Amino acid sequence: MARRKNFKKGNKKTFGARDDSRAQKNWSELVKENEKWEKYYKTLALFPEDQWEEFKKTCQAPLPLTFRITGSRKHAGEVLNLFKERHLPNLTNVEFEGEKIKAPVELPWYPDHLAWQLDVPKTVIRKNEQFAKTQRFLVVENAVGNISRQEAVSMIPPIVLEVKPHHTVLDMCAAPGSKTAQLIEALHKDTDEPSGFVVANDADARRSHMLVHQLKRLNSANLMVVNHDAQFFPRIRLHGNSNNKNDVLKFDRILCDVPCSGDGTMRKNVNVWKDWNTQAGLGLHAVQLNILNRGLHLLKNNGRLVYSTCSLNPIENESVVAEALRKWGDKIRLVNCDDKLPGLIRSKGVSKWPVYDRNLTEKTKGDEGTLDSFFPPSEEEASKFNLQNCMRVYPHQQNTGGFFITVFEKVEDSTEAATEKLSSETPALESEGPQTKKIKVEEVQKKERLPRDANEEPFVFVDPQHEALKVCWDFYGIDNIFDRNTCLVRNATGEPTRVVYTVCPALKDVIQANDDRLKIIYSGVKLFVSQRSDIECSWRIQSESLPIMKHHMKSNRIVEANLEMLKHLLIESFPNFDDIRSKNIDNDFVEKMTKLSSGCAFIDVSRNDPAKENLFLPVWKGNKCINLMVCKEDTHELLYRIFGIDANAKATPSAEEKEKETTESSAETTTGTSTEAPSAAN
Repeated sequence: MARRKNFKKGNKKTFGARDDSRAQKNWSELVKENEKWEKYYKTLALFPEDQWEEFKKTCQAPLPLTFRITGSRKHAGEVLNLFKERHLPNLTNVEFEGEKIKAPVELPWYPDHLAWQLDVPKTVIRKNEQFAKTQRFLVVENAVGNISRQEAVSMIPPIVLEVKPHHTVLDMCAAPGSKTAQLIEALHKDTDEPSGFVVANDADARRSHMLVHQLKRLNSANLMVVNHDAQFFPRIRLHGNSNNKNDVLKFDRILCDVPCSGDGTMRKNVNVWKDWNTQAGLGLHAVQLNILNRGLHLLKNNGRLVYSTCSLNPIENESVVAEALRKWGDKIRLVNCDDKLPGLIRSKGVSKWPVYDRNLTEKTKGDEGTLDSFFPPSEEEASKFNLQNCMRVYPHQQNTGGFFITVFEKVEDSTEAATEKLSSETPALESEGPQTKKIKVEEVQKKERLPRDANEEPFVFVDPQHEALKVCWDFYGIDNIFDRNTCLVRNATGEPTRVVYTVCPALKDVIQANDDRLKIIYSGVKLFVSQRSDIECSWRIQSESLPIMKHHMKSNRIVEANLEMLKHLLIESFPNFDDIRSKNIDNDFVEKMTKLSSGCAFIDVSRNDPAKENLFLPVWKGNKCINLMVCKEDTHELLYRIFGIDANAKATPSAEEKEKETTESSAETTTGTSTEAPSAAN
């Protein structure tokens, strides 16, 4: 490493502490003003003039904290009741330093009462005991995937996309992944094994890998993350051995949440205030239109596509939509969503807007440096386009960020897919050369700076008759309904050495048929993980695949346990069978478990309540003791949700600590070798 040029002898050591000696002394908060932004949006007159001051004041105010509850119906209902019964009453009518604090409010338009908003200053959350307790609750539930902290308006596009379990879904610009997570949750809403899948794409290689971190916690075998420029997203073959040119994957649902100037995010992204100018929207217009056009090519007949931005600029919104309608004619239409999301205050799309250059000089069609698609439709076009069906959400209407949403539907199109040119060959508009070059250079640079744990090994499917897998099928009593052809490894040899993954059957065909054209970053959940070889089965079932596998296992390695037994296993690490027996916690459980050979096993816990889902969790069975293989975050969450025990983070050892204890104990207690802490299969 090169030595710092201004290094001087005798400088005081900081020993890893931050050295603030050269910090700016006269730092002041960024001024939330922008003359060009104010002039531009006042001229657009998107809402009544008397609302301007309220609009501007709201844009200058911090964004409230919002979150939504995830999971299956029973699971989400349980977490919602937990919040409403144990937290909400203590957050109502609270005073802090003489002022009454706003209580959390439900987002009235989000389905099933599952989204909430906290408009509370950070100082209150830190210093008020009740709000601090709720903050800890939200952090733990977020860590285990039971809630997702997400901006309110960002939740809208996936809802109006109306994803069903059988749909094939494409998210064209997916990172950072909060909307993608909603799409996956919709796919799994009523089933652990949907037949559809989600393809999440991002043009930036590093952001694609970061996307994996956001989505892995959902434990979905119906997800594939890829890395392509959305403007030129490749055709995906359905079958590798087909010569039929029409054997191409078309999607039921597509989300085009395109790159934008982001002026709807200025409440959380303060840099927008100093950086905003009209050029940002003008420069992105062609890219946005190309992505939308490519999405429409990839959409099935009668399919639905949502185009959205976090910008309020018509150049990035209605002008892009209008040009798509102009290009596609009666093959597409805009869907009226007035009857959707009751309780959401929104405005209609606009059909007239001026076009200004970077100097706020008004331009007319044909002027140098302009595109015809910048300009509003003619009166005749406007009557056909129905741009009023677009949705605009302004920050001051409901204390949110700003957002634009449009729902397209593709009308029955008899055109043969084979006669269409690839969209990569025919973009709607040519992007500027220098901008295209810049993207390519950035991709090369960022490829060198991938996350440390990025896996770029190939996806190789394993023969279900492979000896390692045959042992697992028999040992765990896995039925023949489970598609055994969906198992894969991530190494060039194709041999199951450490981890075996599984994907949904439909994705298996896609992966195999497109290994030469898709840059796949991630797909599949861990199914089997290698452990010690001196036991009957040297593979254990990883907890992230349990939502699937619990439907396909019939084995004596699944043992019913009562709630008291679960509580004991959550609190105690490696309890001895003799100690459990002496406490008469669950003698039937102990008797059945002690008869099993050492290795991976499972407990099935009935909640005795039809409104609550039962629990299916992994355990490690040793010769004389047992251990619940649940990570620290899941342990705390289960203790709190089921038993009302608010465990301190240091009170219960993590799964890694438990495994270390086991390794250091006598040979009578056998342990697995995985370095990854499994999570609870809720």
